[in-house]
Amino acid sequence: MKILVCITHVPDTTSRIQFTDNNTALDKSGVQFVIGPYDDYALARAVELRDQTGGKLTVINVGEAETDPTLRKALAIGADEAIRVNAFPSDAYFVAKQLAHVAKEGAFDLILMGRESIDFNGGMVHGMVGEMLGIPSVSPVMKLDIEGSVAKLVREIEGGKEHLELGLPFVAGCQEPIAEWKIPNMRGIMSARTKPLNVVDPVSADPLISTVSYSLPPAKGAVKLIDKDNVEELVNLLKNEAKVL
Repeated sequence: MKILVCITHVPDTTSRIQFTDNNTALDKSGVQFVIGPYDDYALARAVELRDQTGGKLTVINVGEAETDPTLRKALAIGADEAIRVNAFPSDAYFVAKQLAHVAKEGAFDLILMGRESIDFNGGMVHGMVGEMLGIPSVSPVMKLDIEGSVAKLVREIEGGKEHLELGLPFVAGCQEPIAEWKIPNMRGIMSARTKPLNVVDPVSADPLISTVSYSLPPAKGAVKLIDKDNVEELVNLLKNEAKVL
């Protein structure tokens, strides 16, 4: 089985975010970048499926040279090879066009990615890739098993879960608890240095959106501490100031 896992290169959730160039770009100074958490789930399940069924596991990222360490980490976790489309990921359509082009050329049986990235939280790329390839796209997938040429999935829906069966190939946007995150061990880290990381040129795809500016959320207000025995004051503040009662 040939598996393609699409990973994002995103700021760690503990990073302090600031903007530069008149609030039109992320200030990357001092920011730690990681594999997107939802993509980590997809990668972990892909490693398990590759080990169970055999075949080859490829990871891909649309990004510039700064994303290479993130791809190397994915290789250390267990991917066999990595591909970087050498372009800035300007919007979801542009990214999907690059992923679909590589996926079509590689004739992959299964394409996994996170349900969304944690920087823009668009949740659109898996659907676009599926449409561009003319194959099903399912998200958010919480469980995935492969039996021969049939996949059995469980995805989250409003108010419950949906159980699905479909044939290969397809695209899945993954989330917990599809697998447990995998931490690279020393052997994986050492082997990742010699695994292939192929840089390819992007295909033509004009971005459909442009960013005008970014803004930070408003600062949190001061905290008021109420004595545990002063229930009357607490109720008064919740009713007249917070207006939640």
